[in-house]
Amino acid sequence: MELSYKNIAPFLTAGQNKVSRWLSYVGLGVGVLLLLSSVQMYTNINHLIRDKNTRKNGTDFISITKTITNENMGRDNRFTDADIKELQRQPFIEDAAPLKANAFKVSANAGNMIPFSTDVFVEGLNTNFIDTVPDNFKWKEGDEFVPVIFSTDFLEMYNVFAPSWDLPQMSEKTASSVQLFLLCHGRNGDRQYKARIVAFSDRINSILVPENFLAQQNKVLEGVDNIPASRVFLKTKDANNPQLLNYLAGKEYHVNKDKTKFGRVKGVLQAVVSGLAGFGVLVILLALVLFSFYLQLMIARSKDNLQLLLTLGYSPSWLSKTVAKKWIPVYVSIIVAALLATQLLHLGFQHFVTPARGELPIVIDWTVLAIAVLLLALSVAINYRLVKKSLTEL
Repeated sequence: MELSYKNIAPFLTAGQNKVSRWLSYVGLGVGVLLLLSSVQMYTNINHLIRDKNTRKNGTDFISITKTITNENMGRDNRFTDADIKELQRQPFIEDAAPLKANAFKVSANAGNMIPFSTDVFVEGLNTNFIDTVPDNFKWKEGDEFVPVIFSTDFLEMYNVFAPSWDLPQMSEKTASSVQLFLLCHGRNGDRQYKARIVAFSDRINSILVPENFLAQQNKVLEGVDNIPASRVFLKTKDANNPQLLNYLAGKEYHVNKDKTKFGRVKGVLQAVVSGLAGFGVLVILLALVLFSFYLQLMIARSKDNLQLLLTLGYSPSWLSKTVAKKWIPVYVSIIVAALLATQLLHLGFQHFVTPARGELPIVIDWTVLAIAVLLLALSVAINYRLVKKSLTEL
């Protein structure tokens, strides 16, 4: 007749050391709950911060400059080709492109339509970094017309101050229809071009012209082939990546803190959550160690009875499996209870944190479930090995 644990239970003094047994159960439950809830909180933080960023095809674009201080004011603080190549080599940066500026002077006016004239700066940037690039944003040598991409922030600023100067406020459509004239003058002469706004950019605060137009005018009017850039645009998967922010801070590069403020919060929260997860792992290990002491003591006290079963012909392997099976329901109950508690904490987080309402999935993340299954398998395996080792040493 095949024996079960119930049949051999009288051979074990399992009723002893209840304090150690229950302390190990409670410790394991607390540790699993800390670990699972920390992983879920980490996932929630990443989800919420990712949704706060304005992204294009899952990519962030940010501009950086070199920080100007009283100590380096007299130096050239522009980016060299070596600086840009170093940025492109970083694993958390997909690409980097310089925002080239004009070496010649530029004046813009609207002719007789709007009595307005001002000195402006124009810049050129790789079109892969521009959010709105129409098909007519092109220029070749000999063209008298120059397409311009205008910052929406600049148009807003114009509309704020236009009434004070008795100038008409304009919509984007009206501004795009206004004929502009660009007077470019340098030490080698002057040139005038017709221009028109062909698109508006929410990403880049500048007046953009085609790169080849800017390079040609710099060479012809000022005799300059290559001008170091004061600004560089970065393409990255996550502008709030703590590695990216730490790298930029270490190089003393300045980045718009409003665009990366969530990354700084993310870094602090992730450090706290990682600490809790680490503490949870430590508690789990201590609980397993305490439970191993309980098992060893239980088997030691039942040494004579177990040796009798072995003498009767029962193999150590079968006996180990039979004894170890007793605690599988316990481990399952502890981990399922921790999962349910994690789900309740997740729902509570959604309810009490206003930005999380409607933005987070109701069910906990699949990684939490995967970790729970892994912990269950690990606990059962460790329990079996401990029982088998103890029985083998009898």
